[in-house]
Amino acid sequence: MSTSESSAALAEIASLREKNERLSTSLVAARKRIQELGEKLDSLSRPPATFATFIRGHSSDHSIDALVGGRKMNVAVSPYVALEQLRPGQEVRLNEELVVVGIGGYENTGQLVAVELVLDPQRVLVRVHADETKVLRIGGKLSAGKLRVGDTCMADLKTGFLVEKVERPDVEHLLLEEVPDVSYADIGGLDAQIEEIRDSIELPFQQPDLYREHGLRPPKGILLYGPPGTGKTMIAKAVATSLAENAARAQGVAKASSYFLNIKGPQLLDKYVGETERQIREIFSRARDRASSGIPVVIFFDEMEALFRTRGSGVSSDVETTVVPQLLAEIDGVEQLSNVIVIGASNREDMIDPAILRPGRLDVKIRVERPDYAGSVDILSKYLTPELPYAPADIAAYGGGAGAAAHLARLIADKVFEASPENRFVDVTYASGRKETLYLADFVSGALLAGIVDRAKKAAIKTYLTTGVRGITAEHAIAAVHAEARDSSDLDQISNPDEWAKVNGKNRGERIVAVRPRQSDSTCRAEAAGQADPAPHAITNAASAHQHTGEEPR
Repeated sequence: MSTSESSAALAEIASLREKNERLSTSLVAARKRIQELGEKLDSLSRPPATFATFIRGHSSDHSIDALVGGRKMNVAVSPYVALEQLRPGQEVRLNEELVVVGIGGYENTGQLVAVELVLDPQRVLVRVHADETKVLRIGGKLSAGKLRVGDTCMADLKTGFLVEKVERPDVEHLLLEEVPDVSYADIGGLDAQIEEIRDSIELPFQQPDLYREHGLRPPKGILLYGPPGTGKTMIAKAVATSLAENAARAQGVAKASSYFLNIKGPQLLDKYVGETERQIREIFSRARDRASSGIPVVIFFDEMEALFRTRGSGVSSDVETTVVPQLLAEIDGVEQLSNVIVIGASNREDMIDPAILRPGRLDVKIRVERPDYAGSVDILSKYLTPELPYAPADIAAYGGGAGAAAHLARLIADKVFEASPENRFVDVTYASGRKETLYLADFVSGALLAGIVDRAKKAAIKTYLTTGVRGITAEHAIAAVHAEARDSSDLDQISNPDEWAKVNGKNRGERIVAVRPRQSDSTCRAEAAGQADPAPHAITNAASAHQHTGEEPR
């Protein structure tokens, strides 16, 4: 064979080899495609799988009892499925022969029910509706030991399983659960009230043996009452902090912990019958859970008269006839309130049901008065601290930041307690006909003093931004007092002198029958100059005055 013929033969062989490789690759791709199409065809023609709810397993024959379409059946389990991985209430997947071939999850939708009674480790009695109760199985996510009466849970009523515990948002948003950081040292002007609280609340925890020896029990609750803004909430938080510190010392631990459940009282009211009572039960159940570990818990009801007013006093509602007994049952019920203190705050203590205030319930009743001059200086010193920026002249004149702060505190107190026309709030008329002018000092509170300091600080910031001069000055403080007096004395909305006197703590003496609000700034300046004697523009309670004095209303 010639060289040319050999070359042609080799080229033909190479071409055939290349074609063969291309054909082989095409056949492999076609086979793979056929397999994919076959798998898709099988999946499309596969019969639908059935889901069942697992009840219990039998290791003897590797089978389970399950609810299949509402029927209780015993079905076989594939050898590839481990029985120990299954929990009651869990979903399993069955093939067309009703053999368990897969494990699923839990039902995530259902109906909310309330736990009435835990019957045994597998069953629980629940209330579905007001007139319907059911016995359900406890699902794998839950355990009988963690369920309490009153808990809200999600149930799958088709299978009869209690699936999971649900925290009701209508209760959660009412609870401000926090670890307080307010101590008695942060409260000014209330030394007498703090000492009384220490004697009543802390002594039983510090000397439990002496209390047991004398047959005494710690108080269950405190009522803090008095005018608005006098520090009742701060006292409640300080009680929680103090109890935590005492508990930490008793347990020999360094870190003190406590819980302060701040209940937004009016939001507990619900239009549905029984809902308010249920939420009160939830609150006390939460407190008992927290206190079971030895951590002190303070339940603080602000504006207590909104919830627990005297039974029978409602004008258009009788909700208090069931809400008050529910609170009484929680305070002195079967379950002891260990490490739990109930504190109520109100500026209308006359509206609270007397059964709540009797000894054995809210044992300690403390009136939080308005601060006097010395108390006001003490309160102001909590807000005017040495590290604040003061006017350089004041720092130099009073020996540093501490001296300047003390000077401003005394200056503000002097201006607040000054009986000047700018500080005049109202002119009141008593049932006897006696008249009196009430000034800013008669309405002073910790909140008002804090507002004055904040105004002075804001004025100092504005001065610095406009002039570049830094520091809080006496002028800022005086202007803040006058501005607070002007804004706080906007009493044009007084329509009932009796109610106004009760809210502001002016109902402890002679009865007020008429109130004349403060006049305008121009009138005040005219009165100060002796140029005006404005005609009284009083809001009166003439019928009440006539009833008390026996005279014709003028």
